[in-house]
Amino acid sequence: MINIPEVKIGLVAVSRDCFPASLAVNRRKALAEAYKKNFNDKDVYECPVCIIESETQMVEALEDIKKNGCNALCVYLGNFGPEISETLLAKHFDGPIMFCAAAEESQNDLIDGRGDAYCGMLNASYNLYIRNTKAYIPEYPVGTAEECAKMINEFVPIARAIVGVRDLKIISFGPRPMNFLACNAPIKQIFNMGAEIEENSELDLFEAFHKHDNDPRIPDVVKDMEADLGAGNKKPEILAKLAQYELTLLDWVEEHRGYKKYVCIAGKCWPAFQTQFGFVPCYVNSRLTGRGIPVSCEVDIYGALSEFIGTCVSNDSVTLLDINNSVPADMYEESIKGKFGNYKHTDTFMGFHCGNTCTSKLSSCEMKFQRIMARNLPEEVTQGTLEGDIKPGDITFYRLQSTSDNHLRAYLAQGEVLNVPTRSFGGIGVFAIPEMGRFYRHVLIQQNFPHHGAVAFGHYGKALFEVFKYLGAETIGYNQPASLPYPTENPFCC
Repeated sequence: MINIPEVKIGLVAVSRDCFPASLAVNRRKALAEAYKKNFNDKDVYECPVCIIESETQMVEALEDIKKNGCNALCVYLGNFGPEISETLLAKHFDGPIMFCAAAEESQNDLIDGRGDAYCGMLNASYNLYIRNTKAYIPEYPVGTAEECAKMINEFVPIARAIVGVRDLKIISFGPRPMNFLACNAPIKQIFNMGAEIEENSELDLFEAFHKHDNDPRIPDVVKDMEADLGAGNKKPEILAKLAQYELTLLDWVEEHRGYKKYVCIAGKCWPAFQTQFGFVPCYVNSRLTGRGIPVSCEVDIYGALSEFIGTCVSNDSVTLLDINNSVPADMYEESIKGKFGNYKHTDTFMGFHCGNTCTSKLSSCEMKFQRIMARNLPEEVTQGTLEGDIKPGDITFYRLQSTSDNHLRAYLAQGEVLNVPTRSFGGIGVFAIPEMGRFYRHVLIQQNFPHHGAVAFGHYGKALFEVFKYLGAETIGYNQPASLPYPTENPFCC
């Protein structure tokens, strides 16, 4: 995937001066070896400086990991740890940070070999709090070398998303369409996360598009589109315009990313786009998203941000779908009930968008016209959407969103796309999420989330939950089991 960061974690061991420093140093070496053996040596740099109750050593360690290109930090308590210098290191490091600690090694070595990092982690967390410093602390942060190596590896996608967001520019075109307040939200939270946003007019985009008339690169992009679509290339006459639009967006990205490294786009696609450009942009959106440059529909700024986060976490393409329509009862009875575990009818729904899901995530696809828009417009200006059923498999449905009064909220739910023909149109799939009906009512509706949800192809709830926490989400909704009522759930209903 292009357009996402690579993470290099600086591993810094710390030692309290009244404990043997060798505990921290030797345990750090064992941890680095365990990581290399189980994962790789590309993600982690072992800092040779062990911080022992010294602010000067803290500076030495900080300079060393910066010099060696680390953009994330793991502070490892090899013993109790120096609560001041270890948290000063975190405070002054510019990047995502995690803390973990060494477990005791043997019942036969609990005198000079006892490190008390279990206790030290409590002091570390307290000091992080009073210094207003965020850090990722695993659910159970004390472990053996092998266990801590696994914790660090789980931190990699979290760190990748945090690094990415802090170096992200969101490029948008136009205001949200009329009668589409659902995706309209204040942008202050984007700046709070460290990202930037550049808001442009559709007229700017239209001008840039026409500057690419007869661009000599268009034929090569058309060939690539033909190869991508294969037998699904049902509208070959529209490919040159789509190629011109793709080049317009890619050139805009390069000319406007400014000091940021990564980019996502919140694009406009109606109501005037079709009549003025002469096509719909869905397929181009799908192609860029498939390569790691998420493009949301309908100027959904937080949708684009959510897609980018999912791309960083999964290291894979994502999509953005409407939480769209219920599954008909006859489809549920004929194709789902009893065939995919114990899903209730209310656990199922259809996720749909006009054609922005990339070809690699569709069971099969065809280039078609945008059926909804064609109800009010000439069909010839609605060409360019990618239709097909989404491939069955595990998914995570999620979103990060600012509320209208500028509170940052998120949700996520793991489920699957079922291997059930949709018998419908657009990029669409039959989704099943345990307790979706209650989640729909008491998270999506109750907390005023818009109808767009991002979809990562796999189960990434654990990492996404930590990313949302780190970015400052005040609440994170999820599909709670039936045994755990929501605060707003009426206890007399069921």
